[in-house]
Amino acid sequence: MKFRMILAVLLLAGCTSLQPGPTPDTEIAMIMRVANLAEVREGELARSKTTDASVRDFAIMMVTEHTAQSNKAEAELARVDIFSSDTDTSRQLDAESGATTERLRALSGAAFDRAYIDRQVSAHQSLISMIDTKLMPKARKKQVKEQLTELRKLADTHLTRAKQIQGSLPR
Repeated sequence: MKFRMILAVLLLAGCTSLQPGPTPDTEIAMIMRVANLAEVREGELARSKTTDASVRDFAIMMVTEHTAQSNKAEAELARVDIFSSDTDTSRQLDAESGATTERLRALSGAAFDRAYIDRQVSAHQSLISMIDTKLMPKARKKQVKEQLTELRKLADTHLTRAKQIQGSLPR
């Protein structure tokens, strides 16, 4: 009887270790999701607080385009059974965005506009660097690589626009 019990426990332990766990692709999927959601969160705040038309237009673009990018990536990856797995990096990105949102919430007027756009420049630079140096080299599935490529193009476009706005804001 003891032998059967031990055998059953060993078999169960062996079966659970065969279940799929997080993979680089599922972790990358979560990082993409969180990066998009962070831009939407901060953009929604900026849309309601800014006093500058170019910053408002930029914030609206962030909300619209990062929502669309997130929805497209989620649909494409779900179609091939790639779902999201939480990571230290995704949790860190979310925490940074939450802290930034709270800092921005305390500002107003030109100080808010400058801080928001400065954040957008640094956030998009960081995202591009992360995609190039960490995420793309780890991506395995074609669909993940495609979504990373699209997110990188979007981030590059946003970075260019954020830098233009940054140069036009008063110091």
